[in-house]
Amino acid sequence: MAYVRNAWYVSAWGHEIVSDRPVGVRILGEPIVIWRDAAGDLTAFEDRCVHRLAPLSLGRCEGDRLRCKYHGLLYDRSGRVVEIPGQVRIPNSLRVRTYPVIERRSWVWVWMGDAAADEGLIPPILGLDYPDRHFIFGNGQLDYAAEARLINDNLLDLSHVSFLHTETFRLSETWAREHPKVTEHDRSIRSERWIKGQGLLGKLDTGELIDTYFCYEVFVPGVLLMTVRTYPVGTADALNGQQPDLNQPAEEFTSQAITPLTDKTARYFYTMGQRRGGDETVYDLTTTEKAFAEDKMMIEAQQRNIDVTPGWRFISIAADRGTVLFNRLVEKLAREESARSSTASPPAVAHQ
Repeated sequence: MAYVRNAWYVSAWGHEIVSDRPVGVRILGEPIVIWRDAAGDLTAFEDRCVHRLAPLSLGRCEGDRLRCKYHGLLYDRSGRVVEIPGQVRIPNSLRVRTYPVIERRSWVWVWMGDAAADEGLIPPILGLDYPDRHFIFGNGQLDYAAEARLINDNLLDLSHVSFLHTETFRLSETWAREHPKVTEHDRSIRSERWIKGQGLLGKLDTGELIDTYFCYEVFVPGVLLMTVRTYPVGTADALNGQQPDLNQPAEEFTSQAITPLTDKTARYFYTMGQRRGGDETVYDLTTTEKAFAEDKMMIEAQQRNIDVTPGWRFISIAADRGTVLFNRLVEKLAREESARSSTASPPAVAHQ
């Protein structure tokens, strides 16, 4: 599947990128080094020295410059080679590709496209730096031996929670039998639904029944924000199934990002937030991590079947509406990027 390139991809957690320690990542098959200078400013280069393609992520930071530790070439933040040990003349053409990079909501985002980076296209997720002191947080990440698209599909069709997560989230078959309201936006797909008169995530047998409003939106290139709001039984009917007042703070939220590392590997970042019910200081991720392990097991097994099934194609069912719309949106944006690229004027050639 084609992926949108004019978009922001999550590359790492902000706390992972510390001063003077380059970090190597891979996005859409491209090796990238991200580093933070002593002032805290981030820079992202392609992770290969122009000399012998040694990884610059194995290099060292020197103030606001990065030195390759193989033969000592020194780069400034624009990606230009500014020093070659034992050589006076340095051609201006010696430079590596740089990537726009920004830290926002606990994550480090990298712009992978050729168009001018648009910070307005960073999805409005909630991170560990969410300012509400009444929330507790948890976070983590998983690496998948599977195509990123399969993980996005999993998030866009939550009917699977009725079957795959019976021992973890313990939700009823309502999730599979009643379909959400799905709407398409410019760069996202939104899904909304009421679950009436049931317990919440893993609490079906407590006897406490509530109406729960779930709203989740998946943004290009593959970033999810879900909020959960609970109400007394009868609220959904009183509202005739329409959305409640979204100005009311959510009881829970999760932000998740799926980054394609290569054609068949991906990294899954997640942050969970929950309103305090007492003196909690730590978000208990035990159930969530078990459920995510169930997803990972199934999706990686799915990928293995795909790999040995020539000419395979998916069959769509009613629950796939969000998945189909999102994949169409990604394919449309990717086609538009390709068309713009093919009609762009070739770069001017400098004559000596």
